Amino acid sequence: MAERQQRQAGGSAVVAAVLMACAGAGGCAGSGAALDDGRAADPVGTLRRAADTLVDAGSSKARTSMEMATGGTRVTIRGEGVYDYRERLGRLKVLLPQDPAGTSEHRPITELLAPGALFMKNRGAGVPADKWVRVDTATLSDGNLVTGGATDPLVAAGVLRGTRTATYVGATELAGTEVRHYRGTADLAAAARGAAGADRAVLAAAAKGFATAAVPFDVYLDDQGRIRKVRHRFSFVNGRPQGTVAVASTTLLYDFGTAAEVRLPAARDIYAGRIAEG
Repeated sequence: MAERQQRQAGGSAVVAAVLMACAGAGGCAGSGAALDDGRAADPVGTLRRAADTLVDAGSSKARTSMEMATGGTRVTIRGEGVYDYRERLGRLKVLLPQDPAGTSEHRPITELLAPGALFMKNRGAGVPADKWVRVDTATLSDGNLVTGGATDPLVAAGVLRGTRTATYVGATELAGTEVRHYRGTADLAAAARGAAGADRAVLAAAAKGFATAAVPFDVYLDDQGRIRKVRHRFSFVNGRPQGTVAVASTTLLYDFGTAAEVRLPAARDIYAGRIAEG
């Protein structure tokens, strides 16, 4: 059964076909006076440390949105849940887009995020309602930055390890919290070299699978250096012979220190059968 699960994980393009999409919440406006501190003076160094700062923070709630644009069509997926940065585990409820008639096509999908793995329940496509689908994220051509319809918050922060250029835009306010806004570009291959464990393989896969390893971003840090909002813009090939898919992924983090218990499914609860196409 384990071998069948591995084959299923390798066939994750089927998962991407149903779940990949995106919706970006607009950037927070506000100029604010520039803050004269070390983070403003060294934006590249500050952003490369952002993932480690989240681990120190312990846990938080998260909201995600992803927008995919291709052929004049935009698709939106939103998620909400919790993440434990020390244990590297997260749980999101992901809402798929409505059908053209305006009625919901799918039940919310529950996603569990773990080092090197994505678990999904209510997956559809012939998967029993009480079973989970497991995907090895290192086998995905996007490293699960796009496939699950939500970017893993810690992997999103890990992309910033590859920051090549960054500027400090200024101070603004986000949901009542004063934040510092930075804008720049990260390199996925460099991010992979700076990562450890499962994240290294995930980011390395993304560096090879995206149309370009360069990822433009906007990120907002609070006065403790924690990410409050990060927006990445990816260019994804997704096996298309012509053109690429433009993807904007936004992650909002809040309520740091909140309880974030995540229990991964037992082996008997993981579906090992064939996933229907389409």
